Amino acid sequence: MELNEKNPTPDSKYGEARKFDPTFKGPIHNRGCTDVFCCILFILAILGYFAVGILAWSQGDPRKVIYPTDSRGQFCGQAGTPLEKKPLLFYFNILKCASPLTLLEFQCPTTQLCVESCPTKHMTLLKANLNKGEQEYYKQFCKEGVDFSKMSAPEILRDGLCPSMLMSSKPFTRRCLPALSTMKGGVVVIGNETIFDNGEGERVNATDFLDASKKSNVVVEARQVAMRIFEDYTVSWYWILIGLVIAMVVSLIFIVLLRYLAGIMIWVMIVMVILVIGYGIFHCAMEYRNLKGEPGSDVTIRDLGLQTDFSVYLQIRQTWLAFMIILSIVEVVVILLLIFLRKRVLIAIALIKEASRAVGHVMSSLFYPLLTFALLALVIAYWAITAVFLSTSNDQVYKVFNTTECEYSRDTCYPETFNTTNITAQCPDAECLFAFYGGETYYHKYLIMFQFYNVFLFFWCANFVTALGQVTLAGAFASYYWAFKKPDDIPANPICSSLGRALRYHTGSLAFGSLILSLVQVIRVLLEYLDQKLKAAQNRFAKFLLSCLKCCFWCLEKCIKFLNRNAYIMVAIYGKSFCTSARDAFFLLMRNIIRVAVLDKVTDFLLFLGKLLIVGIVGICSFFFFSGRIKAVEQTAPSLNYYWVPILTVVVGSYLIAHGFFSVYAMCVDTLFLCFCEDLERNDGSPERPYFMSPELHEILSKTKMAEEEDNKDAW
Repeated sequence: MELNEKNPTPDSKYGEARKFDPTFKGPIHNRGCTDVFCCILFILAILGYFAVGILAWSQGDPRKVIYPTDSRGQFCGQAGTPLEKKPLLFYFNILKCASPLTLLEFQCPTTQLCVESCPTKHMTLLKANLNKGEQEYYKQFCKEGVDFSKMSAPEILRDGLCPSMLMSSKPFTRRCLPALSTMKGGVVVIGNETIFDNGEGERVNATDFLDASKKSNVVVEARQVAMRIFEDYTVSWYWILIGLVIAMVVSLIFIVLLRYLAGIMIWVMIVMVILVIGYGIFHCAMEYRNLKGEPGSDVTIRDLGLQTDFSVYLQIRQTWLAFMIILSIVEVVVILLLIFLRKRVLIAIALIKEASRAVGHVMSSLFYPLLTFALLALVIAYWAITAVFLSTSNDQVYKVFNTTECEYSRDTCYPETFNTTNITAQCPDAECLFAFYGGETYYHKYLIMFQFYNVFLFFWCANFVTALGQVTLAGAFASYYWAFKKPDDIPANPICSSLGRALRYHTGSLAFGSLILSLVQVIRVLLEYLDQKLKAAQNRFAKFLLSCLKCCFWCLEKCIKFLNRNAYIMVAIYGKSFCTSARDAFFLLMRNIIRVAVLDKVTDFLLFLGKLLIVGIVGICSFFFFSGRIKAVEQTAPSLNYYWVPILTVVVGSYLIAHGFFSVYAMCVDTLFLCFCEDLERNDGSPERPYFMSPELHEILSKTKMAEEEDNKDAW
């Protein structure tokens, strides 16, 4: 059945309509605690989270991420240690890094030593031993206690005290790697030499060192990019903060103007979004045309492959063509949506005007997102710090490394007692070297569980903070709606009152809703992890099944977010448990399903355009500033490795800031929508049962009904 404005008679499968209650005046004050079990569970989980953090902080050592380690697991260049003045890591035999073992254990099976500087010339141990002038230079790349006057070169090599040869090297992320270069014709050279004597009577090609350098550098290249990005942040952080402050100011100005000039601002926003996207298309087209005929501009992205310097992609035409096509599709989609939804856009604008009046009477709601930002920043910081300490809380593990076949190969060993074992007798070339960080204690065995717990509690706490904000804003705006004489009947400090009710009575309900959402999000993370693991697999069925699961859980997450949001509104108004509130909200929405499509979703689309406009304005300004294309401030802009780093940071931060401020309006619209659906079922507009909605909101309802009737006529 359809809902009648005067006499709502909903279909029974969607529950009973609300009855008239003369005592109902908005959010109920006499309420009790809900979902107590979930509240206790959440508190215990938080206490466990603190325990995991304390355990990680007592066991972890972030220096393992920063400093390279020698064969004894000591940190190179760490202040306050004997190796303070030896910041670089030197490999005795870099060729052994070409072993597949390097990729498995991220450790070269050769002796590694902390040194002050890298070798700058090619030299063999035999030559250094014959020339006393070269012995002191060679000694700095040997273990302590080497005496060239008492030991011959074969004895030194037998005991593994010195490398068999040195070669010209350069420091790269604190590691001494061969100074490789390429001459014309693609010949690989090291210090203008292509063939080397390895000090053991063998000739080695420089190309062999190239493969070894790549293997030894399997993680280092990614670390190099990370270091460059970190450097960019260190020189541009204050400009990024300025950009985010500008985004905050622009968002606040936009929200304030929306309060007083809602209709005009929405139309200005729509036109500006179309113009900003249009300018993006024009700029991409100009860049595409200007690169015509430039050397190397016709190289495809596929041929270029993955490059650490992302600015290279901006030098090829295909990149700008892709940007232009994407922006053109977005422009067409936005214009078509506005054309086909033009009548609903007018109704949605009227609803935003009503929301502006509510925000005007509850001005403190505009500043509530700042509290949400602070709490989320705290959650993110705790999660990140705990994750770093957990990942660096392993002990030093030593393994037996050797070049010949040996039954003890890759076995765990202890440097202090290694020489007293029979391993050296059976495997003369075996060495007990630092392999990786791990451990065999109960803590290390369950370390992966602690990491998983850290991730899960991060999602749970972040969703709880978001839910707290939604309930707080919903309670404040519901107080506005159910005030019969506005603004006289609106309670004082509605935000503080609503926040107090949420924390005192409904922590369990918020924890319950956020727990359900967190479980789905963790499953999505696990599916992404499996997807990364199966990328190299050729099982198409497994890939297809995984893609279907990812799609299903993505849809499920969106549905749960929508239901949770409306459930929190009902919790804020009636003070019932989460499940009861979710059921009541779902049935209420189903009894007004057409109005949901006409009002709620179109309003969300318009508010999304507002976020898009702010991000577009701030993003374009940051692009021109950080890329040095504004001549007036060209000298002021910082010198960067990747200028996209601060731009992307500002764009993402601007969206989060704009989303935070616009979420106030979105929550206001959703709350008003549910409230006037309840109002229609409770009252009929007569003097005995007057509507609580304002005349303007009633007019919106009338427009909605007319839109519904026109849709029905079009359908027939």
